[in-house]
Amino acid sequence: MTPRPCPAPPAAPRGSAMRYLCVALMCVCLFATGWLAGKVYGGSWELPPWLTRLGEMAAYTPGEPLLFNSGLFMLLFVAFTGIHTLCRRRRGLQMAAVIAFSLYFYWKSSATYCFILLGICLTDYGLGLTMGATRSRTMRRALVWANVLINVGMLVYFKYFNLLGQTLASITSTDFDPLDLVLPAGISFFSFRSMSYMVDLYRRRMEPCRSLADYLFFLTFFPPLLAGPVVRAADMLPQIRAGRPATRAMVSEGIFLVICGLVKKVIVADYLAGNFVDRIFDNPALYSGFENLMGVAGFTIQIYCDFSGYSDMAIGLALMLGFRFKDNFNAPFKSQSPTEFWRRWHISLSSWLRDYIYIPLGGNRRGKARQYVNLTVTMLAGGLWHGASWMYLLWGGYNGALLAAHKAVRKHWPAPRRLKGTRLLAAANITLTLALIMAGMMIFRAHTPADIAVMSRQILTDFRPQVIPSFIEAYMLITCIIAGAWMMHWLPRRHTIGLMRRFSALPTAAQAAILAIAIFFIIQTRQADLVPFVYLKY
Repeated sequence: MTPRPCPAPPAAPRGSAMRYLCVALMCVCLFATGWLAGKVYGGSWELPPWLTRLGEMAAYTPGEPLLFNSGLFMLLFVAFTGIHTLCRRRRGLQMAAVIAFSLYFYWKSSATYCFILLGICLTDYGLGLTMGATRSRTMRRALVWANVLINVGMLVYFKYFNLLGQTLASITSTDFDPLDLVLPAGISFFSFRSMSYMVDLYRRRMEPCRSLADYLFFLTFFPPLLAGPVVRAADMLPQIRAGRPATRAMVSEGIFLVICGLVKKVIVADYLAGNFVDRIFDNPALYSGFENLMGVAGFTIQIYCDFSGYSDMAIGLALMLGFRFKDNFNAPFKSQSPTEFWRRWHISLSSWLRDYIYIPLGGNRRGKARQYVNLTVTMLAGGLWHGASWMYLLWGGYNGALLAAHKAVRKHWPAPRRLKGTRLLAAANITLTLALIMAGMMIFRAHTPADIAVMSRQILTDFRPQVIPSFIEAYMLITCIIAGAWMMHWLPRRHTIGLMRRFSALPTAAQAAILAIAIFFIIQTRQADLVPFVYLKY
């Protein structure tokens, strides 16, 4: 007898999620008011110890965000999934629980900057409704520009104000006192999601969101909130409206991705950074060319494992809650050209830059020269997006020039589709592309242009291959991790898919046991202090 599928929960009445959320916020406010009154007026009333502990967990601690790779997050997420499951028949209550947990998650990272996130939600919601109600092209364009100015204005103030001020002061030989600004976590990611929503409305690719709860859910949803992927409203809002529960297959796939993400982050990225890569980049002149090359190779796989590990966990956590995001990485170091690399690396950001900067600039529709300029400007914007440093701008310019150069010589650069059966030529293409990308990663990680010059000089003029045996002996574990990570990356995708399918076929108890064992080993290898994800600062 074939089991009947579990029916989807009934749709919540309009506004029910907001009512539940308002009630929850009122309860929190009443609790906080009573606690503050007791503290301020020195009353005899004291909170029970368990409530005091809950208050400490809820409090914002500077420099200690709630990270996916922390034990506290794992415990809280297990408790949250229990609440989420209990609310499965009350869609409005379930949405309110997710929004509340997402705001708590962001509060632990940025405290009162939660109000900026909420302000963006309300502004977008109002601008979107206005966009849907007007047919005037001038008015619609003004609404888009209002959204862009708000988001770009925030980015300029929080990320680039001090950099611009210091640069201007150095040019004019004046004094500049930098402002004590704290960058709101994930501001670049939710700003890009906000702008893409308004631009898609302007292009009539989607209808405005009529439910404030739905839009609040979309913009505050915690898995991609701090470091991506850059999820678009057109992809997520229909899933929110559908309200479909997570299937067993989705939960199994989500657990598998969370395990993969933890292994990439803790065992590969964190260990390489703390025990080898940082030492090389801090003092490149002290090491031979071979050691510098290994440092660049180590950082290249480190940043991939760090960022793709976060993406794996974000996508996995979303799957466990019933939402499916697109892949954010697709084996980028198998690319056979720079253009292919940017189709495989940080796919959500590179596609965002293509759709909302490169194409509006004219793309490849205005001749070759203009295309090369558009590519360079787009990648400069992508470089500056990464942070307030001229090194990121230099990295963006390098990649823009690389893409433009590839477009110029593409006729002489064999395309992947022409390489079937020509493994040697494919390997040559991959090797050349990887060398160019690793040179860019050196620019990305180096502290100053002088450090880039030192590392390049060491690699090209002081390679010293005779140090290889002693290096392997001294850094045996580092060598094994770097080699193992690269080999795993180059394995055919079918092996990963097959492993995930075998994991999904296991009983739930076996999956939970594997997850517990993985967490145990990760805790044993983890450093004493939690290492934040690299892209959390962007």
